[in-house]
Amino acid sequence: MGDILHALPAVTALRRAHPGWRIGWVVDPRWQALLAAGDREQSARGEPLGIAAQEAEAGGQGGAQMPLQPPLIDRLHLAPVRDWKRRPFSPATLRQIGALRSQLRAARYDAVLDLQGSIRSAVIARLSGCPRRIGEARPREWPARWFSTERIATEGAHVIEQDVELASAVAGDTLQALAPRLPIDPEAEAWCEAWLSERAGDRPLALLLPGAGWGAKRWPPDRYAAVARGLAERGFAVLINAGPGEESLAEIVASGGAATPVAVPLAQLIALTRRMALCVGGDTGPLHLACALGRPVVGLYGPTDPGRNGPYGARARVLRSPASRRDHTRRSAPEAGLLTISPEDVLRAAGELLAELAQS
Repeated sequence: MGDILHALPAVTALRRAHPGWRIGWVVDPRWQALLAAGDREQSARGEPLGIAAQEAEAGGQGGAQMPLQPPLIDRLHLAPVRDWKRRPFSPATLRQIGALRSQLRAARYDAVLDLQGSIRSAVIARLSGCPRRIGEARPREWPARWFSTERIATEGAHVIEQDVELASAVAGDTLQALAPRLPIDPEAEAWCEAWLSERAGDRPLALLLPGAGWGAKRWPPDRYAAVARGLAERGFAVLINAGPGEESLAEIVASGGAATPVAVPLAQLIALTRRMALCVGGDTGPLHLACALGRPVVGLYGPTDPGRNGPYGARARVLRSPASRRDHTRRSAPEAGLLTISPEDVLRAAGELLAELAQS
């Protein structure tokens, strides 16, 4: 999820610079809602997406203000890589990989951008049969570089900047990151309006994001509960994102009665996040979603470097201990530096951020 959201500013810039180009995207079906609202059957077949899949806001709560034409993505190609990993040699997996290979080759792309830098993304790029495959000189997973025909030495500190440099290499442009467009799903928007009207009223909304990819990045849930109480005392209606496998974390955060867990599909999470006055969380996909939608965020960072993966833009406060060092070891316990951040620190940062935004 985070990889897609970090790549979107680069693809948005590419589309702005070359409105007549045909752009496709290979994506796991879990994250399809980040790129297209509805049109699921079309994208499963690799067919062009319609205008209904594009952002329709004009002066709304997030995303760049860009015209509907042309669409950001013309075609999605679905790759359920998590399922493939579980059953790599099953007949269903082999059929799906073969179908994806046929789709990509039939599309006859002129260039492939590997914006993820993993072995699996590099292999999929190779499956396309495209002779021009552009990747980083130092990808996230080192063997991925051998699948690229062009290796770009990026200089930007943040992954969004690095992705823009890769996108610039396609036509030799000098692109600048643009705020991404995210789709609007009418059904999700209608659900969101009805759900919030019953539970939040006119109160400002805050969303807590206690999950993360691994334990070292997770701030303790009891501290999120303390933040929830503090925000509720300040007049917020506080929600907790309970992503798949994060239900127990959300229950602990909600145990004090100051916040409500929300377990919803991605399209509805996008609709909810658009309406947030504040989001608080660690280095996790939903926090990057809030940043992409222009929502004010307080980021809690430990073993990952906010200079590379942190909120990109001015509507944020990042808390990180000077003692924290970059370490992607998948440890289960919270990183020691992360534990030095207190609920009072978070509430103070949130208050300062919201006061600054109110004056701007």
